[in-house]
Amino acid sequence: MSASPDSPRALIRYTLVGLALTVFIAWALWEVRAALMLVYISALVAIGLSPVVNAIERKRLMRQRVPRWAAILVIYLCIIGVIVVVAILVIPPIVMQARALAMELPRLLHQGQQWLITRGLLSHEITAQEAVQQTTGSGAQDTIGLVLGALGGFVGGIFGFITMLVLTFYLLVDSSGLVTVFVRLFPREKRGQVQDACRRVTNKVSAWLGGQLLLGGIIGGTAALGLFLMGVPFFYVLALIAGLGEMIPIVGPILSAVPAIAVALSVKPTLALGVIAFFFAQQQLENHLLVPNIMQRQVGISPVFVISALLIGGSLLGVIGAILAVPTAAILQVVFEELMNDTSEE
Repeated sequence: MSASPDSPRALIRYTLVGLALTVFIAWALWEVRAALMLVYISALVAIGLSPVVNAIERKRLMRQRVPRWAAILVIYLCIIGVIVVVAILVIPPIVMQARALAMELPRLLHQGQQWLITRGLLSHEITAQEAVQQTTGSGAQDTIGLVLGALGGFVGGIFGFITMLVLTFYLLVDSSGLVTVFVRLFPREKRGQVQDACRRVTNKVSAWLGGQLLLGGIIGGTAALGLFLMGVPFFYVLALIAGLGEMIPIVGPILSAVPAIAVALSVKPTLALGVIAFFFAQQQLENHLLVPNIMQRQVGISPVFVISALLIGGSLLGVIGAILAVPTAAILQVVFEELMNDTSEE
């Protein structure tokens, strides 16, 4: 005789099965977290680009509307063109300055070690041969492992970026069908409300992308002016690097400042100190004033929530979390507003 569904033994069995299923799903999601993150990033990019794709698609070419796939390819070609132009402008000056810095490096190291010796912080000057000998053995193995790990991460990042572009392309092509399927998951009386929420999410994520471009332009422009006034060579290229680095929260501005510091160091050390002070002040201004206020105007999120989202996202997922913090907060804001509307109606 089987136990009734309401018996204690059956309830315990159902509870254990439900707990085991929950644990299995949580474990499976954790194992595929990298793939899910890539899908989420692709979805955000697709949502942000969809208004631009729609605008191009509405254009008429020889009395016919531009196909959606062609509109997406136009955007991709523009992005690739910008990357190629930036590479042409940036790489030759960086290589030239790197060679000049490499030639000046022994003299700079000698001056630095002499400064440390005169103050009793260093007993004797370390030659290049001694430095090489100190890195042999396990240290050299650790260095090789670090280099191989960095190379593997770079290659993996390239493949991940290509995968994101392909996935974003197909998400943009099938966007209307995907939204329709998503809306049909809700009751008929709620579908208009869900569709309106999807439209608001699209506008907010697209505004976030526009805000990122605006921030990059502001940082690039101020960097060009500051480096020009300080007399740093190739200031226009270094400012372009700074503007592009602004697209990557936390580490982007730091990494984009390194070429400018290296170029200034090849001129004179005091100029490098001035460049460091300039980028530090610019970064503080950007973190505490520009980002919160521009994102509030573009996305409609309070500066308090912008800063909180950046801190939480950076703590949870590092750089990726900081990049996704503001658009995710915008999506959660729309969801919260819809839930509050439903609660008030009831």
